[in-house]
Amino acid sequence: MPVTLAVSRRFLSPNGVSLAGVAVDTDLWFRRFAEAPPGAPRLVCFPHAGGAASWYQPFAQYFSGRCELVAVQYPGRQDRRSEALIDDVRTLADQISGLLTCDRPLHLFGHSMGAMIAFEVALRVAPDHLFVSGRRAPQIVRDDRVHQRDDAGLIAEVRRLAGTNARVFDDEELARMVLPAIRADYRAAETYRYRPGPLLSCPLTALTGDADPKAAVDEVALWRERTAGPFSLNVFSGGHFFLSDNRSAVAALVSGDSPSA
Repeated sequence: MPVTLAVSRRFLSPNGVSLAGVAVDTDLWFRRFAEAPPGAPRLVCFPHAGGAASWYQPFAQYFSGRCELVAVQYPGRQDRRSEALIDDVRTLADQISGLLTCDRPLHLFGHSMGAMIAFEVALRVAPDHLFVSGRRAPQIVRDDRVHQRDDAGLIAEVRRLAGTNARVFDDEELARMVLPAIRADYRAAETYRYRPGPLLSCPLTALTGDADPKAAVDEVALWRERTAGPFSLNVFSGGHFFLSDNRSAVAALVSGDSPSA
């Protein structure tokens, strides 16, 4: 379901929102999957590399009434497939952050590449809480070059992490449709470099799987260095996409119903 977020008046234009002179329709960027009463947090979720807003739809049943669950739809996939891909984390953060002045507490949640985008957005909008999942702290650099592999190599990596339904790659036409977005997202994630600056002031909660090959527990723990506010680390059973097997527990943590929140 598309959602129009409350935005700062200085961005308003007759056709949507104006950023640097370019009109941007908020309905392009956000999908609302769960409602919540006034005063409940708005949880804005950022997908992983190759992911889309719909990846968060199965979480809706766990957040309904607790948080307004909203997911970001990046350009170049699903109903935005005809738009140009954006392969830079900060460019995505710049565009999204201008749309997030909202009328209730703002919580951000990002998984994998989405964690980096959520972090960069947090630096721009000062949310009430930041949740980062399946991603090492931004100051930890790996020389990953998956985005430079040929199609077979890129598919092999995605299959290894089990983040995309493998049947997609069994259909040549579907594979051709999704590979450009996956490659652009991997390029964004792998070329991102943290720029030292002021710490966040909000609480920061990090989540990871105990068998995640992309985010070792000790690397995820270093997110504590990125905020002056409270920090907590939560380790779940599973690999890079541990979220899929722990939806209820993750929702309880993120919505504040878990002792670890």
